[in-house]
Amino acid sequence: MTAERRTVHLHLVSDSTGETVLNVAHACMVQFDGIQAVEHLWNMVRSKRQLDPVVKAIDEHRGLVMFTLVDSGVRASLEEACRRLQVPCIAVLDPVIGALAGSLGVESKGRPGIQHALDAEYFSRIDAMHFVLGHDDGQALGNLENADVVLVGVSRTSKTPTCIYLANRGVKAANVPIVPGLALAPELVNAKRPMIVGLTFDPVRLVQIRRNRLRQLHEDQATDYTDPEKVREEVAWGRRIFAENDWPVIDVTRRSIEETAAAVMQLVTHRGE
Repeated sequence: MTAERRTVHLHLVSDSTGETVLNVAHACMVQFDGIQAVEHLWNMVRSKRQLDPVVKAIDEHRGLVMFTLVDSGVRASLEEACRRLQVPCIAVLDPVIGALAGSLGVESKGRPGIQHALDAEYFSRIDAMHFVLGHDDGQALGNLENADVVLVGVSRTSKTPTCIYLANRGVKAANVPIVPGLALAPELVNAKRPMIVGLTFDPVRLVQIRRNRLRQLHEDQATDYTDPEKVREEVAWGRRIFAENDWPVIDVTRRSIEETAAAVMQLVTHRGE
């Protein structure tokens, strides 16, 4: 027979979206069996006037109050109301902020909603990620002029992961593979705005990476794609293409994705000087 669950009211009060106090409440409540929490979420509470309906609801549905309020006047009013109504009131971030302030030797800023500020940098990263996903592996070449960076190279030279890393820095990056025997896309050759960067790789190491890739795809057979001599010619051909178009080149053989992205960013910075 299933035990009867006890119902409790939780009033979650925030001066921002309420995400933080909601997550803390969920993380804590799962530790208690047999408790059914009725959540009352009050977000964007930044004035005493906005606090009035919150206090009224607490009075009507007595229960635990958890809050993330940094304005001293608003939080003092809430704490006073909870004392008057004799309901527990917990500032969930106070212990963490207090410990950090003591450890760092500085005071907190005390600005409402600062942990959820959606600034221009945030939206820039989101926009850049959408751009990268839509311009991977030579897609949407007609829109190439809107890229900040275009990475060019033969297969398996880390173009895609580097672009994704750049997107996390707010950089709109596209990548275009080059294949021996196929002419370069005119949109790539004629692009004026983006910084075009060639990525190259040591042929011996590139053969190993390509062979591993084929094994993962259960296509482990001998082709020009993994033939050492053909790959050497392919890499040399790529370098000639870069030189003919006066594109800067980065050897990514011994670089991590982060290091390659940093090198690209350095090229972009120097270009703007």
